[in-house]
Amino acid sequence: MSDRLPTAASIRASARLRAESAGAPEKLEEEVVELFDLLRNPVLRYLVGIGLPVEDAEEIVQEVFLALFRHLRAGKPRDNLRGWVFRVAHNLGLKRRGAWPRATGLTSVGMGEESAAVLDPSPNPEDLLASAQRQARLLAVLNALPEQDRACVQLRAEGLRYREIAEVVGISLGAVSASLTRSMARMARALELNPGTKPWN
Repeated sequence: MSDRLPTAASIRASARLRAESAGAPEKLEEEVVELFDLLRNPVLRYLVGIGLPVEDAEEIVQEVFLALFRHLRAGKPRDNLRGWVFRVAHNLGLKRRGAWPRATGLTSVGMGEESAAVLDPSPNPEDLLASAQRQARLLAVLNALPEQDRACVQLRAEGLRYREIAEVVGISLGAVSASLTRSMARMARALELNPGTKPWN
């Protein structure tokens, strides 16, 4: 297990060895490394968000991008590679997690200890308390959502479109829409917001 996030250099080295052995062009390696640089953090956040330990999530990130390299090298479809990456990560994450109980606390949806360290120091103590309470309520609601709804919310927060979420989670477009509407309504009630407000903004 790795102590840190897999690096572009480690993906590049693995891809180069595979490319040299298969005679694949360097262009393919560069494409995979670019996608790795763009998507590794969102994929890692998503995997931790579905309850995987960080070390396991890091390993899966690396597996996903090696699988992507093999996928592209084999000349398979290139349609919506971002959705493909999240779908493979989702499936590997569920397989790795197996029968583990659902995580009781999430810290990687932009509301964990790391984000607390970068809060603007200018708000007064009452504002800080109100913000912390709001985040705690949001996190409690997110943790209480059914697994499928939570996955839809987290993928949407990572910028995936409804169609991409449907492909990743393996549900219909209508089910994604219903799931997100239901989840946003719950979050809005918990935060005393208008239902149209995005709680993660």
